[in-house]
Amino acid sequence: MELRVLRYFLTVARVESITHAADILHITQPTLSRQLADLEKELGTQLLIRGKKKVSLTDNGMLLLQRAEEILTIADRTEKEFKDRKNLVGGTISIGSIEALTSQVLSKMIKGFNTEYPQVSYHIFSGTGDDIKEKLDNGLLEIGVLLEPINYEKYDFIRLPQKERWGILTKISSPLGQKENITSKELVGVPLMINNRTIVQNEIASWCGDNYVDLHFVATFTLISNIVNLVENGLGNAICIEGSIKNNSKDLCFKPFYPELQSGCVIVWKKHKIMSESTTRFIQFIKHALQA
Repeated sequence: MELRVLRYFLTVARVESITHAADILHITQPTLSRQLADLEKELGTQLLIRGKKKVSLTDNGMLLLQRAEEILTIADRTEKEFKDRKNLVGGTISIGSIEALTSQVLSKMIKGFNTEYPQVSYHIFSGTGDDIKEKLDNGLLEIGVLLEPINYEKYDFIRLPQKERWGILTKISSPLGQKENITSKELVGVPLMINNRTIVQNEIASWCGDNYVDLHFVATFTLISNIVNLVENGLGNAICIEGSIKNNSKDLCFKPFYPELQSGCVIVWKKHKIMSESTTRFIQFIKHALQA
């Protein structure tokens, strides 16, 4: 399976036309059709549904589309890394970050590094911890900002000094919104929303103790940004970390748990992975900045 043919397939999938794709790729339509047919033969499955007006993807075609995007992203980055080693520090550093207060720390680090290496650019991915770890493992991200606890078996890491406080996002007008902080007993009997990650739910269960079995969960979520409107509309109160909230609503507030529950944040990267020169220097920059 050649990268060139994967690029052909990707172009056809995006424009939904073999004729249009051939024009974009500057090859003849018969040549493109033959390359796609050979690809289907090589994989032993139909990838395209060739209609009169447009070309669509089969289920296996959708799978190949996803894998082709990942493969070509890694291939392009590899090519850039070798070019970077010949030239000055440059290229793109790919970073994944959870929604947390540490994203502000990360932005300051990027700004400081950019002052020293203005030719470096950045790709920032926001997602869940599981999303970020998957992309790190697949080589689609080089650096991740994650919330503890995590398994460090596959990662080197820098622990950040900042801690994230757990609590709830609630309406100011609600009974919980009138309190200074929230105990686990005060969560009993109110509608709650919680992150769908098992590791997060276990943390909250450990903090709540015996009260956890009496909690009433009306929804789960992956990113707190997707749930803010539900809190505003009164569906429930969202259990989250304080730094994940970018709240512009005058109707909502964050109330921390009592006793206080905190989680640490870390910057991680894959062990035994050869980094680009720019990424290596960025990690060194972060270490020195935190020691200063």
